[in-house]
Amino acid sequence: MKELSLQDKDTIRDALNAYCDNYTSRNRASESLSGVSAATISTILNSKYTSISDDMFVRIATQIGYSFERWMLTESTAFKEINFVLADAQMYKNVTWVVGDAGCGKTTAAIDYRKNHRNVFYILCSEDMKKSDFVREIAKQVGAPTDGTNLREMLEYAIGMIAFLNNPLIIFDEGDKLTDSVFNYFISIYNRLEGHSGIVFLSTDFIKRRMAGGLRYNKKGYKEINSRIGRRFFEVHATTQNDIYTICQANGLTADSEIKKVLKDAEASENDLRRVKKMVHAQKRIIESRNRKGDAE
Repeated sequence: MKELSLQDKDTIRDALNAYCDNYTSRNRASESLSGVSAATISTILNSKYTSISDDMFVRIATQIGYSFERWMLTESTAFKEINFVLADAQMYKNVTWVVGDAGCGKTTAAIDYRKNHRNVFYILCSEDMKKSDFVREIAKQVGAPTDGTNLREMLEYAIGMIAFLNNPLIIFDEGDKLTDSVFNYFISIYNRLEGHSGIVFLSTDFIKRRMAGGLRYNKKGYKEINSRIGRRFFEVHATTQNDIYTICQANGLTADSEIKKVLKDAEASENDLRRVKKMVHAQKRIIESRNRKGDAE
């Protein structure tokens, strides 16, 4: 990794300051980050970088969602729809399950929303999460202590903190990956936070088949969960070629010949925005190489 410039550190400082604004104190913010003390946060926010290593800056940047790559977000149809759902859930304390194709920008939209709104907590789910992992991740994200051994007390403490906030929102990304035993924890969380917090799940449409199967075979918890999300999924529109054209322009591709290459590749890849990002990067590298050759000649 290249050495960080003063400008890089200042930018991370500003991003960290915005991240801390999401919490009631810097101590709470530090609890939500792994291996980052409140003293370290205070030192960085006071622009005293001498004792802070580049590795620490990178560790913080990664955890708060800051990227060193300059990638301009654009408001695609899916991006706007997800932002609408998140804002609606936060304002009116709704519970919604958002379904969209892989690579349509669900995670990007959620992380961007968290950056720009207070009292928003983002939890990335995975299939290897146990109950203890799930509870600790919730507690960690809200800045609650995670060193206790009693899961019930830890969850109660975290939920109590969330309920105390003004219009909190919890985002569970890739919620369809949770095992049934962890999945059922949602019922307890909902029952405690109903009327106090918005909750949004994000996932692919695999959850629709899983929910249908759970209801068909009367599996434990599925009726309750289905009821709590309003018995319907909010399906976002697929990414269009127009969306991709706008993304290309926003990120430095202006020649139609360059954009057409990205559009053609995207069409063959179901307009997956992760693939689009790679193609835009590749086209820009080709342009940079061509320009360097021209300068050398």
